[in-house]
Amino acid sequence: MARSYPKNTRWMIVLLVLVIALAGCGTPQDKEGAAPSGQFTEKVGEQVAQDETKQGAAETKVMKDEFGEVEIPVNPKRVVGIYLEDYLLALGVTPVVQWYHPSWGKQDYLGLEVPTFDITGSIESLLEASPNLIIVDGAADSAKYELYSKIAPTYRLPESILQSPAEILETIGDVLGIPEEAKHVHNEYTKKMADTKEKLEQAVGDETVAVLRLNVGDKTLALFGIDNRYTGNIYKEMGLTPHPFARDMTEFHAILSEEKIPELDADHIIIFPSNGNWDSEENQEAMQVFGSPLWKSVPAVKNGHVYRADRTHWQSGAVTANMMKADDLLKWFVQ
Repeated sequence: MARSYPKNTRWMIVLLVLVIALAGCGTPQDKEGAAPSGQFTEKVGEQVAQDETKQGAAETKVMKDEFGEVEIPVNPKRVVGIYLEDYLLALGVTPVVQWYHPSWGKQDYLGLEVPTFDITGSIESLLEASPNLIIVDGAADSAKYELYSKIAPTYRLPESILQSPAEILETIGDVLGIPEEAKHVHNEYTKKMADTKEKLEQAVGDETVAVLRLNVGDKTLALFGIDNRYTGNIYKEMGLTPHPFARDMTEFHAILSEEKIPELDADHIIIFPSNGNWDSEENQEAMQVFGSPLWKSVPAVKNGHVYRADRTHWQSGAVTANMMKADDLLKWFVQ
């Protein structure tokens, strides 16, 4: 009984026979203008590789996400990760666009040089990027999920993992078909968190920490709780002790009223602006809060234990951002 070969295998056998035949018919001296058989073989190999790449990109698999089962490419080539670009880059994947918000800016710490997608505006730039896979986090409700799904297959991370950067990393690795790379990055991340925790425990002990954001638009201070996805990991993974205000919060963050400011008796305060940086001209008016008697009465202010952080990675809870936060904490508290 004749052996049946897959289509790709039959094609490669035909090409191999053709290459051997051409090599046998050639003369010691190639004719002028004719490509040597080695060059021909190389081009054939390139064509086969390209065909296999196209075929791999066209193959699909079914995975379960927050809203059910979704069919996604096995080897996606043009990926969008809305709010998730940090994870993509950590896994060696460059997204085709980067999210942007008019009031928050973008995550400059990633150093991406790709078109931006205004998540508050039209989806035109997302359409122009021609993605073949979109990955989204908890910011995408069912309506946005349906909208994105009209552009490309869309995977929405399960709600149950959104508090765990490590689980998000591994899930995205599975979605992209690169679980081993995700495992490698996960191991590096876990080691970084453990090392940082050990050093901070020795240097800071039980001294309390609070994280604030200066809201530039309305000139208020927001306190971030222990479950905040941007900064909660400094308590949960790096072992710092939250001030009771942050420890007892049920919200991700809340405006710190003026009467509560003097009661914020944390040993250390970390603060960053909601947009721009500390030198941005538009932030100078909002920074006048630091000259008020209420702010000056706070113990951490009196003791010089207020640390001005960079907004871009402190307003992200992803793996690269968290490792950058760890470096900041070691610089402020240990070195």
